[in-house]
Amino acid sequence: MEVIQSTADEAKALRRHAETDLRAQHSPDLFHGQHEVSKATSLALARDVRRAEAGVAAAQKHWEAERAAQQAFEARVPRPLGRPPAFETRIGAALSALVAVEAERDRARERQSEARALIRELGVLYHPYDPVDGQTQPVERVAARFTDVWTRLKGLAEAAELPERARERLAKAERLTVQWLATLAFFFATVTARVEALALSPELEAAVLEQLIPGIYLERVAARSTAAETRHRVQAASTALLDVLRRADHPLQRLAPEDSARVEQVAGACADLFQRSSSCVEGRNGQLSLHHHGRHRLSDRRLAALTAVHNFHIRRPDGTTAAERFFGRTHPALFEELLLRVPLPPRPRRRRPRPPKLPYLMPVAA
Repeated sequence: MEVIQSTADEAKALRRHAETDLRAQHSPDLFHGQHEVSKATSLALARDVRRAEAGVAAAQKHWEAERAAQQAFEARVPRPLGRPPAFETRIGAALSALVAVEAERDRARERQSEARALIRELGVLYHPYDPVDGQTQPVERVAARFTDVWTRLKGLAEAAELPERARERLAKAERLTVQWLATLAFFFATVTARVEALALSPELEAAVLEQLIPGIYLERVAARSTAAETRHRVQAASTALLDVLRRADHPLQRLAPEDSARVEQVAGACADLFQRSSSCVEGRNGQLSLHHHGRHRLSDRRLAALTAVHNFHIRRPDGTTAAERFFGRTHPALFEELLLRVPLPPRPRRRRPRPPKLPYLMPVAA
């Protein structure tokens, strides 16, 4: 087995193992970059919103108090002698202060909404194919979109006067851009090499690169989308690409069944090549941590047994195990195979009959 890519966080040991030991492409996990941006902006911007809302509440209360004072003065009978207080001036000043703090609150909310939108934008733009129409996104285009997002985030940090620690987090997340773009370049180079190895005609090769692989990739993206609107939109783009290939007059339909199956298998493998999340590994680690927590530690034998169950017994909704997806072929059922290979335990030992127990006070025969 040859490992060509590793998706993980920026831990130095993981990077060194991937790049030095395995000589594989290290792909930074997208979530960790988004998480750094979230930690840099979420708390400070939420605090600004709460402070602005408290200011609005105080200004609203002050304005209402000035109006109530005017109404109470005018309701007094008889009215006090002398010039009345300048209620209009005081109410106008209170109203101006209220409008000012409401505007500041609206700006704080806009900055918070913009930060959330930019964090989501990082996930939307980091795709080899545009989720809207399935067109290939060149590395230069994605780089320009990344630059725009980081520029807007820096401007937001300046406008919100975020602390220096938050700006350092933004800079830390921005440094991942080089690795993300390198992953895209690695993906396109690997996909092109695999498709060229099929030795197809230029027309068929273009169809595989521009329609089949993007359609399968968007189908994978739609299946992982949690929002219904996004899922339906991406699935519609995938269907539009793949329906063209299903027409009877398309050149791909004239391939022999074994050639068509081979093209589809290579296209599916290429679509699965772009990995931007390590959630599958994190989920496995999380499951093992629960076992560790319940048993305080896992022995090597128990860990090996849990790994075998995970790889050869747990099945996805499509009925496949991790081992079947990895090796590309089925395998015998795990526990049925164990019953054939593991000797059954011996029968339990027969108990010796116990002598009857006599009463303690029974007289002994003379």
